[in-house]
Amino acid sequence: MSAATTTAVPGPDGAASRLGWALADSWTMTRRELAHWARQPVAVVVNLVFPVMLLLMFTYLVGGGRGVPGDPTEYLVPGMLALTMAFGLEATMLAVTQDLGKGVIDRFRSMPMVPGAVLVGRSAADMLQSVVSLAVMTGVGYAVGWRWHNGAAAALGAVGLLLLLRFLWVGIQLAMVAGRPEMVTAVQILVWPVGFLSNVFATPASMPGWLGAVVEWNPMSATATAVRELFGNPGGATGSWAAENAELLAVLWPVAIIAVFFPLAVRKFARLSR
Repeated sequence: MSAATTTAVPGPDGAASRLGWALADSWTMTRRELAHWARQPVAVVVNLVFPVMLLLMFTYLVGGGRGVPGDPTEYLVPGMLALTMAFGLEATMLAVTQDLGKGVIDRFRSMPMVPGAVLVGRSAADMLQSVVSLAVMTGVGYAVGWRWHNGAAAALGAVGLLLLLRFLWVGIQLAMVAGRPEMVTAVQILVWPVGFLSNVFATPASMPGWLGAVVEWNPMSATATAVRELFGNPGGATGSWAAENAELLAVLWPVAIIAVFFPLAVRKFARLSR
């Protein structure tokens, strides 16, 4: 009969040492996620190409930017950037549920590492992938005629708001609740209506009054409107409070959502396999 052994996480003395330990573990988990890119290039390419296909389809076939004077492409591209960030939660959910299904998360929990490192690594990898997606979408937007007009500082501010929208921990929390990759499809059914119930493709002024009011308070609409303002693109302003304070809402909405789902995700992770 063999005696059971328990591996304990080393407890470094001092806050600085504990922080260094946490950062080292988080970086290790981030590198693991990045290594998947090299091993699964097809999935990476699909995630990059899909939003590009949507942009080209709505630019040349369907026709986005209804109700906006001037070049509708300058209205559509910033909205598509926001939509790409919001739809990124599907990729997060798929990655986390696959790890859960294979027992990888349980294996990590049994190792001597900071418990939150797995979640932080996943989130950091999402941010890096989002930067690549934004770079690709910006290049395609330039190719179809979109431009920003307010200088580099404002453009960086717009990118910051887009990444803040992507930083939402909703995908991680929903993945741990769902537990299986098959459940991602059910979430997609909910994500798409929320994404299209926004001002990404058309201005609220072109919609029925009640629907336009709902659209203006969509967190994605706030980010899309704020990004258009920072880029100097037409925003289809309606004069409502939500439209006039889009930059404020583009910060408040994600911060409020993170404040809800971050502790829920950490708590759910701590209770896995108990």
